[in-house]
Amino acid sequence: MLHLALRMAAHRITALLAVACAVLGGALMITATGVLAESGLRSQLPPGRLAGADVVVAADQEYHPDADLPIALPERAPVPAGLVDRLAGLPGVTDAVGDIGFPVALVDARGRVVPVANDDPRTAGHGWSSTKLLDGPRVDGRAPSGSREVAVDAATATAAGIGTGDRVEVVAGGRPAAAYRVSAVVDAPDAGVYFADATAVRLSGQEGRNGTVGADGGASRAGTVDLIGLRTEPGTEDRVASAVREQVAGTGLKVLTGAERGEAVAPGVGSSRSLLVLLAGSLGGIVLLITGFVTAGALGVAVAGQRRDLALMRAVGATPKQIRRLASAQSMVVAAVAVVPGVALGYLLAGQFRGQLADRGILPAELPLTVSPLPALVTLLLMAAAVQVSARSAAWRTSRMPATEAVAESRSEPRKPSRIRTRTGLLLIVAATALSAAPLLSRTLLGASTTSIAGIVAAIGLALACPALVKGAGEAAVRRLRPGTPAPTWLALANVRAYALRISGVVSPLAMAVVFVLTYTLAQTTVLAATADDTRTGTLAQHRVSAPGLGGLPSGTLSAVRDVPGVRAAAPVGTTTVVWPYQLFGETETEESSAMILTPAAADVLDLGVRDGDLTRLTGATVAVSSEVARSRGAETGQRVRLVLGDGARVDARVVAVYDRGLGFGPVVLSHDLAKGHTTTDLDQSVLVRTDGTAAARRALTGQLAAAGPGLLLEDTASDSGTGGTDTPPEVWINLAVIVVLLGYLLLSIANKLVAATAQRRAEIAALRLVGTTPRQIRVMMRREAAVIAAAALTTGLLLSAVPLALLGQGFLGRPWPQGPAWLLPAIAVTVVVTAFLTIDLPTRQALRTPPADALRAP
Repeated sequence: MLHLALRMAAHRITALLAVACAVLGGALMITATGVLAESGLRSQLPPGRLAGADVVVAADQEYHPDADLPIALPERAPVPAGLVDRLAGLPGVTDAVGDIGFPVALVDARGRVVPVANDDPRTAGHGWSSTKLLDGPRVDGRAPSGSREVAVDAATATAAGIGTGDRVEVVAGGRPAAAYRVSAVVDAPDAGVYFADATAVRLSGQEGRNGTVGADGGASRAGTVDLIGLRTEPGTEDRVASAVREQVAGTGLKVLTGAERGEAVAPGVGSSRSLLVLLAGSLGGIVLLITGFVTAGALGVAVAGQRRDLALMRAVGATPKQIRRLASAQSMVVAAVAVVPGVALGYLLAGQFRGQLADRGILPAELPLTVSPLPALVTLLLMAAAVQVSARSAAWRTSRMPATEAVAESRSEPRKPSRIRTRTGLLLIVAATALSAAPLLSRTLLGASTTSIAGIVAAIGLALACPALVKGAGEAAVRRLRPGTPAPTWLALANVRAYALRISGVVSPLAMAVVFVLTYTLAQTTVLAATADDTRTGTLAQHRVSAPGLGGLPSGTLSAVRDVPGVRAAAPVGTTTVVWPYQLFGETETEESSAMILTPAAADVLDLGVRDGDLTRLTGATVAVSSEVARSRGAETGQRVRLVLGDGARVDARVVAVYDRGLGFGPVVLSHDLAKGHTTTDLDQSVLVRTDGTAAARRALTGQLAAAGPGLLLEDTASDSGTGGTDTPPEVWINLAVIVVLLGYLLLSIANKLVAATAQRRAEIAALRLVGTTPRQIRVMMRREAAVIAAAALTTGLLLSAVPLALLGQGFLGRPWPQGPAWLLPAIAVTVVVTAFLTIDLPTRQALRTPPADALRAP
């Protein structure tokens, strides 16, 4: 069977090349998606400044919902400081260090802020004892003593132009810049800035005996540390780790060793890994769908070109099962050749993609990809299954027909398209139309995502119903032809009517490309436009004050801003992460989302579109929620909701307001009191300022900030899209980039399919030439077929996209059209037309170079 399959394949190289390209591209995309998913689940950061610790004890920075993947918690959760002494007494422990981190930045001689190299400015400061957690640091100088000495890592010292014995301005813990003497320069990866231990505790605000929770729900970090690092005697690491696990059992703390230590360096990296999983999950479905669609289409063309051979084999006694095995065998041979380079290129693509994410700050540069054979194995299994099912399905009709009927039909097509197939396709189109109404009901990212899903479902429905639609359109066009119609036009329309299945096999993937690009691109741009509109309309403040290089605004900034002449109102604004478990149809669902942190004064600088309640009541354990959330989760004003904050703390809060601009400002707003003590640093992230609108007020504000200290940044909110609590999610931009890759794969596969389908018409072209048709007439006929194909693909693609996009625009922008670049539609039209004409015209010219008699004799 294999030998026969190879011999048959040798005579159908053009068609099988299309199969090979489809398999190669599919393997590339699936492998790359698999590598991203595995990296999100298994990748680990290097231990960095914790490389010298053998065992690390830290809070669990994940929320574990039932029967679902864990959710990363980006805010640092504390560890009781009293645990340090207990663990220090364990056998085998040589050093136990309670590590703390707090905001620190240096100011160079020219007054510029020098962020600490390779560290988050919010947690760059540490006590000197934390140097014991470094792996073999080289120290030039001595430990800092007193409250005005500091040790600096070598990279930061070089950037600031300082050395041992120099004096440097330091902004630490939200306090004003003060002069410190550099007692040492520490050369070690990601070392940070070190103070005397007592000074570090004071600057971090973690003085006291025990962490407490106030009546307002806010927590105090007094008497806590960020993590505990243990150094052990040689060979005792495992034994000490087991003993530590016994000590912390039931406390929710994690004991980390080896590669796991990198998790404790920066809790935010967990959310970065979650982004990879989310990205792979969101892309995986569309990648698998397009890969299966393209592979099935390419195999359908390949097997269709062999129908005569397969029918003759049926006539000489081959069983239906043997016919299907033969079709799948030759397809598997081609797939085996193409899948290996596809998998290899998939690993390279994943690496390039990770690099792009790191360059844009979406992923930590240190987070590596996890490279293992698992994505390759999954890709092999999925592609093998897709090829097997597609090949057997393509050969199913020929294999099941009586031998004589199979031979008779090998040169033609079924007269009537399958009714079941047509009705299924029409039902899918109707279902997609119903699904398109989701943006009218839910003005959220989830509601917007249904637009793309509805478009793809409609495209699948078109692929099923397309033969009947093409045949009907062809018959209607032929009936309306006038007697004087040119022969090429008559032949082109007659071919459309007679070979509806062949034509639809080209129209439907081109239409899918149109639908895919329009719905995915315009859904993203419409969401961005609606988000920007919400933010712009709801922001009453003209200015925003922040200190990105300092890790937070120094204390006193808010009062200093309020005292500036011309300032009408000023309020702090921050963001964090919350996890919201809620009941839906009797099941517990869990959703992670960003949340704004506001005070009652926010009502003077922000208009969230409050429709019930009042933002001035945001005190104590209270929250405000968007109207979408209030409706779907029963969280109206006065109700109590249970949330998990960004550090894992569970809180019970009362809803005091419901607002409409949730797209621009996020689904949840926490009171400043409730979030206190539950963020990595309690410093305000920014202050929104509303002035009288005069230039004098802005000048006065600029002067006040310059006098207040270095590192303060004044921005105009008109040009600052980040005022709201929800910056554009990274996956929005990622999806737009991935569209280009998927579209390239889809168009390349369509082009290969068109080339293969046209090349298989050599006998038809030869027969036309023998009855007197000139080469020019044949070229004109084929070009008009290409025009019909391009027009049909564009028309159906636009029609299938029109309803989802109109409803999206109505739901998000209040108008029945989406927001997007004006050049998108012309670019799509040109791409479809060029693809159709080139991939039909070039093989036609090649076929015309073959003498008709030779073309008819060819197998």
